Amino acid sequence: MSAPLLRLRRALPIASRVCRRAYATAPSTTSLPPPRLNYKNISENVVYKATNAMNRKCGVTLDDVQDVARTHKEVKAVTNQLNALRNTRSMIGERIRRAAQQKDERGKEVAMFEATNVKKEIAMLEDKLASLEQQLLRLALAIPNDTHPDAPLGPEDAAVTLSTHGPNPIPADPKRDHVAFCKKFGLLDLESGATVSGTSWVYLTNEAALLELALTNYALSIAVRHGFTPVMPPDVVRADVAHRCGFQPRDDQASQIYDVSTPTSSSQDLILAGTAEIPLAGMFANKIFPSTSLPRKVVGLGHAFRAEAGARGADTRGLYRVHQFSKVELFAVTDAESSEAMMAEMASIQTEILRGLGLSLRVLDMPTEELGASAYRKTDIEAWMPGRGKWGELSSLSNCTDYQSRRLHIRYRPQALAAAAGTTTPLPAGALPFAHTLNGTAAAIPRLIVALIENGITFDEAGEATGLALPEALKPFWLQASTPRIPISWT
Repeated sequence: MSAPLLRLRRALPIASRVCRRAYATAPSTTSLPPPRLNYKNISENVVYKATNAMNRKCGVTLDDVQDVARTHKEVKAVTNQLNALRNTRSMIGERIRRAAQQKDERGKEVAMFEATNVKKEIAMLEDKLASLEQQLLRLALAIPNDTHPDAPLGPEDAAVTLSTHGPNPIPADPKRDHVAFCKKFGLLDLESGATVSGTSWVYLTNEAALLELALTNYALSIAVRHGFTPVMPPDVVRADVAHRCGFQPRDDQASQIYDVSTPTSSSQDLILAGTAEIPLAGMFANKIFPSTSLPRKVVGLGHAFRAEAGARGADTRGLYRVHQFSKVELFAVTDAESSEAMMAEMASIQTEILRGLGLSLRVLDMPTEELGASAYRKTDIEAWMPGRGKWGELSSLSNCTDYQSRRLHIRYRPQALAAAAGTTTPLPAGALPFAHTLNGTAAAIPRLIVALIENGITFDEAGEATGLALPEALKPFWLQASTPRIPISWT
């Protein structure tokens, strides 16, 4: 008998669908405990949290943050009542035991009557507390991470250029359009992609397929050289894990993801990962690391699936925005003090990878409205694409501080030097801090192909495209086609 067919469809918005169900009293879609959010910090910084959310245009209002503070206060009040009643129950239990020992039937009867009433009160308060805690978690999950004080305020065009690299941009030229070039030399099959899968699904063929392989291995080689452990993660993840990583899209159109749950596993809410960041983060979930073992650095090769690609009415031609693409992803776990240094290290690796390709680059400090829910700070690297006549994003890098780790339960055990013995003494489990996580693109393959083709096309004297110049850095990773479709020169 054949296996059940996967139901591949555009799912409900992940932010609403998962938030509604993931942390209810029913068993979670993963084995992870509910997120441990810092309600005290939210309650003590209501104005900042609301202003921060407003700056990030994430739909959280002052009233929403005040609701968190009010609900947290109510949770503490009910918890105190419960603790008092549980203490009373213990004392009544002791009275019952003494009455039984003293054969005081009247005293025992009175105490048992009181115990019954206290038990009912405790049950009612426990139900009330559970409901309040669910409400508190639901409200607080919508609040985004804090924002680095140096992050620019405003929309995308408020981004600040931190640095530029590579040669001066060549003039915009429609003759350098990557789609026309790929069609001329048989490097891209859009028609078959549309027939088999739909619009914005593509086949890379001939030298374009070889270019993907070369770019992948090139980026991996640099990351591994810098101490990142190579990982081949799954492309299918549970929606709960994606939500815990902070994927809370801003609008319903952009929030559509691909649901691949089978009829027998629909309760698991399996989806196609929008980025390898999700399964890489999940590798560290519900784990405690000795601080001496940090940072943990991994580089993963995965396929990114974006159901919203092509739905925004811009950048839909060719390879720039597609539903599926290969991506090499950097991911790191650090202690709380080291994440900014790790961000600088990862930024240096990204720059090394892209500078080695000879592209015209600019590094941008992204403004508040471009930060996802999890990012404390985010930088992008863009390359000049002369065929498109504009800059295009190649990579991004985010420091998520403890936003993801509080949801995924990634903690570490600091080591304190014992004063006399000269040995290390671990802190008690209850004092364990949450780690910081960072993620960054090492290579988003289709956009790199766009940039390399549009900057590398060679022309004859008549202005006709005749070949492609590729960076020398890719040559060690190049597999020569048996019947080349296009002349390749190495520069």
